[in-house]
Amino acid sequence: MKYIVIGLGNYGKVLAEQLSELGHEVVGTDIDPARVELVKDKIATSFVLDATDEQALDILPLSSVDVVIVAIGEFGASIRVVALLKQKNVKHIYARSIDEIHNSILKGFSIDKILTPEEDAARKTVLAIKNDTENEIYKIDDRHYVIKFNVSESLAGNTLDKLNLAENFNLKIVAVMGQKISKNFLGISETNYDVIDETDVEYVLNPGDKIICFGLYKDILAFWKRVNQ
Repeated sequence: MKYIVIGLGNYGKVLAEQLSELGHEVVGTDIDPARVELVKDKIATSFVLDATDEQALDILPLSSVDVVIVAIGEFGASIRVVALLKQKNVKHIYARSIDEIHNSILKGFSIDKILTPEEDAARKTVLAIKNDTENEIYKIDDRHYVIKFNVSESLAGNTLDKLNLAENFNLKIVAVMGQKISKNFLGISETNYDVIDETDVEYVLNPGDKIICFGLYKDILAFWKRVNQ
């Protein structure tokens, strides 16, 4: 796919680079020449321009890309650029939201997707500091998330039936991954994981096993609070 990323600050830079690494064609632009310089060799094309300037915006191939992503972190500039893109009938627009007011205004433009990197990062941080085990959290929509976490000492020894995440926390188990430690041909220990049938309610959880479950963020928080009491 082809993307334009407008705004190459910390967020936009990582976004552009990772999209490019995944094999997408990425055009990046920023008003700051130094930011453009940092990514010019990592993406297909880059421009130094002020995207809030309607005429400057016309330099970009707006009609020949799949998605234009407004990654600007400044409120007024972001709103103006989104308005200009809508005026130019850009088919698919994603935009970064920096707060609730910004989010509400972007919703008024009826764009395809509102990105909330700061909120998502904050939620991941909350779960990271409330538990000393590794976890990953993936946003599905504004309310629903998938979380993958290591079984802690406090959860180890429980069966899936005893945990009963569905009834106690409204969380659906997607998969359970049992930890298996083995040695390779050099005699070095390696950790591998086997997917356990989540219908095996008698399976006893071990420290280091992984559970992947799906549900509302508020229910994930309630579960996290309970296991960390």
